[in-house]
Amino acid sequence: MGFQDKTIQCSDCGATFTFSAEEQEFFASKGYTNEPKRCPSCRQARKTERYGSGGYRSERRMFTAICAQCGKETEVPFEPREGRPVYCSECYNKIRLNR
Repeated sequence: MGFQDKTIQCSDCGATFTFSAEEQEFFASKGYTNEPKRCPSCRQARKTERYGSGGYRSERRMFTAICAQCGKETEVPFEPREGRPVYCSECYNKIRLNR
């Protein structure tokens, strides 16, 4: 399939940007069916707004918890709730494999 550069207007800032043939080919290889709505600058600003300056999940907040199985202190990527068991990764994997 032959791709050609396209000029698109950014939905956020209104600037025009080029959606290159190479980018189109990459989008197609990933199975994306929609063209980008935002220019590269606005896409980056949106990612920073959503995920922070470190990028996706790099600044994820971790919470300290005690493993309900072995009693070891561990860190988990969610805030533990009262009455819900929390497991360290080793115990979690054992439990998950036994299901």
